[in-house]
Amino acid sequence: MPRGRDDEAALTADLIELARRYGRYGYRKIAALLKAAGWLVNDKRVERIWRREGLKVPAKQPKRGRLWDGDGSCLRLRPEHRNHVWAYDFVEARTHDGRKFRMLNVVDEFTRECLAIRVARKLKAADVIDVLGELFIVRGVPEHIRSDNGPEFIAKSVQAWIGSIGSRTVYIEPGSPWENGYVESFNARLRDELLNGEIFYTLKEAQIIIESWRRHYNGVRPHGALGYRPPAPEVFVPSLPAWPAALTRPAPPAKLPVEQTPTLH
Repeated sequence: MPRGRDDEAALTADLIELARRYGRYGYRKIAALLKAAGWLVNDKRVERIWRREGLKVPAKQPKRGRLWDGDGSCLRLRPEHRNHVWAYDFVEARTHDGRKFRMLNVVDEFTRECLAIRVARKLKAADVIDVLGELFIVRGVPEHIRSDNGPEFIAKSVQAWIGSIGSRTVYIEPGSPWENGYVESFNARLRDELLNGEIFYTLKEAQIIIESWRRHYNGVRPHGALGYRPPAPEVFVPSLPAWPAALTRPAPPAKLPVEQTPTLH
């Protein structure tokens, strides 16, 4: 492992490659990835190289509203432990031919882990029950499930099923997305870091790439609210395809292996 200032060129090359690979990450997340790979480097040095090389994250569109008030008062139920509160919501995108597809995202609000993303052309109440049922078997039943108040989620079949399992439903007020702030924040990351920069030619391709990104988000991606640690590094499975997916991007140079390799150089 290079040490001292003699490693400047190697560190710069690795930093630039990570910035190229993860175009929506700022220098703090890049620093976390470098440290995870074995670099003995602090954030100030990474920032200095970042600025010297002229790297920056492209500006996003301004938000039209807040996820929640500064004191968290808009969140009626705050998560206190794993499996305390799950949240789920829909996101919509299109394949290259213009056809819409939908994603049902489920998040554990306490750990920030994305538990599932179901990708399909259409998603209905039965799909919500199917996704949650699979998660209940593997993860256990959460105490509360927070969701939108749209027709997919207020369906009597979904309400009755969740109640029969032993969980409680928590619905947000109409026109108040900040009350579902955890999953709304996740949806924004999904769109900013993947959907806005990816072309999906088929639904199957979308399913594979989105699932690969979900595993990367849980096991590799540094999360600012968690001290720049990933939400669930223990569940990352190195044998599965890594994101960015090889389906749509050229293989990375030999100098910088994919995420499951312990070192960058």
